[in-house]
Amino acid sequence: MTTGVRRRMGVEERKQQLIGVALELFSHRSPDEVSIDEIAAAAGISRPLVYHYFPGKQSLYEAALRRAADELAARFLEPPQGPLGARLLRVMGRFFDFVDEHGPGFAALMRGGPAVGSSTTNAMIDEVRQAAYEQILAHLDVEQPSARLELVVRSWVSLAESTALIWLDGRRVPRAELELQLVHDFAALAAVSAAYDAEMADVLVRILADEPADGPFGDLVDRLAALAPRVPAQRPA
Repeated sequence: MTTGVRRRMGVEERKQQLIGVALELFSHRSPDEVSIDEIAAAAGISRPLVYHYFPGKQSLYEAALRRAADELAARFLEPPQGPLGARLLRVMGRFFDFVDEHGPGFAALMRGGPAVGSSTTNAMIDEVRQAAYEQILAHLDVEQPSARLELVVRSWVSLAESTALIWLDGRRVPRAELELQLVHDFAALAAVSAAYDAEMADVLVRILADEPADGPFGDLVDRLAALAPRVPAQRPA
């Protein structure tokens, strides 16, 4: 009969373990509801040992958010090949994978959670939004966006964030529908802006030139066309 020998972890390895344990617990419950005792028990160590690696729950919470923020930002990475609509749909699929897996943690990250008002937390949130913004510009192959294009992209990133937060409260709309709707929302924001700005019109034309009829943007056109018979014709004045 052999007995297992518990391997002693190094300092950095133990810190990473605690961050992972905390993030897992925060993924299922609000960070406010998770105690240091629970984190210690889940990690198989004592409460004082947790404090040996992190001075308090706030520092462990921020470390867990740092990992979550990095992972969330990475969900927007996508090879620049193929039609934009399909690329954005894959991005939204990975984005909602994260939201689905880390619901309370995602809400805590975007709403501030127990660290609300913390400059560290606010900086992490801004980093995620900036990373998403820069990735979308990369998909558009634009290095110096016009004011209207910046407005469209940042508005869409904000819309995806708020949509995910609302969806978490009951999940009343099928996730796949929301992912597609958000891709359609991007096209709609770009189209409305293009009606006011020649540069945006050029961007939109370039996007649509590569879009197949059976892609996400083509699906939007079909859905809008199906509504046309329901729109009453304007009466002459």
